[in-house]
Amino acid sequence: MDGITAYRENTVTTQPRGPMIVMLYEGAVKFLNQAIEQIEAGDNGNVADKAGYITKATNIINELNAILDVEAGGDIATDLRRLYQFMIRHLMQANIRNDTRMIREVIDLLEDLNEGWKAISI
Repeated sequence: MDGITAYRENTVTTQPRGPMIVMLYEGAVKFLNQAIEQIEAGDNGNVADKAGYITKATNIINELNAILDVEAGGDIATDLRRLYQFMIRHLMQANIRNDTRMIREVIDLLEDLNEGWKAISI
């Protein structure tokens, strides 16, 4: 493992949970915006790239879902789990339909959640 890789892994594993979650939300939004760009490019867009960006965002949402502690988080964690599952289903349909509106709906949800995490992570 080279020094840069070790630094990156150390940075990720030593981050407090709040800022890490903010970074995950921002990453998912970035990938979804890139997917929208591919769809809007029409014939010039790359279908494989679009699907890849949606998959990367979905993987992030799956990770956010996996780290939820429903026992400690109670109803809030349960509601978040339902919201994450909705987002994943929504993105699967958006990918099939090339529907930028559906992707933007998920982006809006992610940005709203991210604002909450930013507020409590300061």
